[in-house]
Amino acid sequence: TNLVSKLRAFFPLLCLWRFDKRERERDNMSSKNKKQKVLPDEGVNFALKKLKDGQKGRDGSLENVLKKVQKLEAIVKSQPSRRKTLKDLNMEELYREVMDRPETEIAAAIEQVMLAVAKSIMDGNGFAYQLPSRGQNDQVYIDQLDRIVLKNKSTSAAFTNMSSVRKVTILTRVMQLVHGVLSKGIHVTKRDLFYTDVKLFKDQKDSDGVLDDISCLLGCTRNSLHVVASEKGVVVGKLRYKEDGDEIDCTKMGVGGKAIPSNVDKVTDLRTDAKFVLLVEKDAAFMRLAEDRFYNKYPCIIITAKGQPDVATRLFLSKVKRELKLPVLALVDADPYGLKIISVYMQGSKNMAFDSANLTTPDIKWLGVRPSDLDKFKIPEQCRLEMTAKDIETGNHMLKEDFIQQNPDWVKEVEIMLKTKTKAEIQALSSYGFQ
Repeated sequence: TNLVSKLRAFFPLLCLWRFDKRERERDNMSSKNKKQKVLPDEGVNFALKKLKDGQKGRDGSLENVLKKVQKLEAIVKSQPSRRKTLKDLNMEELYREVMDRPETEIAAAIEQVMLAVAKSIMDGNGFAYQLPSRGQNDQVYIDQLDRIVLKNKSTSAAFTNMSSVRKVTILTRVMQLVHGVLSKGIHVTKRDLFYTDVKLFKDQKDSDGVLDDISCLLGCTRNSLHVVASEKGVVVGKLRYKEDGDEIDCTKMGVGGKAIPSNVDKVTDLRTDAKFVLLVEKDAAFMRLAEDRFYNKYPCIIITAKGQPDVATRLFLSKVKRELKLPVLALVDADPYGLKIISVYMQGSKNMAFDSANLTTPDIKWLGVRPSDLDKFKIPEQCRLEMTAKDIETGNHMLKEDFIQQNPDWVKEVEIMLKTKTKAEIQALSSYGFQ
């Protein structure tokens, strides 16, 4: 924890200002006694006065930052690469967890499900599926695993029941389509799947929703169904790998970066000389760092999902962390939703709790922007925003989250946010210049 706190000293370099220990203590004392408004000129003058970039190993200099990053990297590399599973904790009967399975196994499993349905009809028991329960009360955080998992419970969805007849029909049709895709050994997007039977599905949410049910039913990851989402996330920086046999060098992908493929299984042979992964919430911040070739000065891999993380970006980040054993530092907005995004990467989303083992990346460090940074770095008042009632409600909810409660520093930051009722976006750093 102390090492991560020290590592945050390089954060001001992202917005081009510096400060020393005496002034930090003075600012902290001042903020405790009375909150003072920061005038635009005062903030700019503060930044210009304290700009010291890479001189003599000073705290926050290039040399100093890299030393701290290397220490953090050494800690990550010393940790076991294999994560604990439900089997390790003897909890397999209580909770449900899926895994990657070959396409031939999944196709055979679909056939077995349909044979069981046919037998049930012939025996006079009707047409129904026993689907895993995925309600809010069925999703549980397991402290030993540090992620959300799904309880091992099932509910019946019958064709003869008016409340479930449509879902059963859609689920059967989607399983038929998935079986055809698997039999051909190809991949399709969720949009492709929707347009194969628009009159039945009517809305893509209907066809998308049953994919998670099918994954749980068959005990496989959603990726194993060969149905993927459109590309969203991007990566740039010190990373090379092969994608379906093609060599990819992420330092030669321009300012827009390389699109993270929907089918992450085709990404192999990851190589890097980076010291850390910088996970960025916003596309605008990503583009600014990419255009400045930030990764050349601070050897890193920069990844963004452009907002809420999609499945492919979560899988890609998990794969990079697991195989390259690099620390992951998150740069998000100083608001409850920035923390929520970190929680999805770290613990998983509740609607996909059954696949958290594959989708989560443990031990992500919250680099910034933190609520305490607003006063510490003298962010001008015109760059700060008042929290809405919804923001405050979300903040109070986040304060109760397990991954927040486990980190006292994070608890303090959320409390500062709720007390001041102030938030800011990453772009607030642009008040000191766009570079």
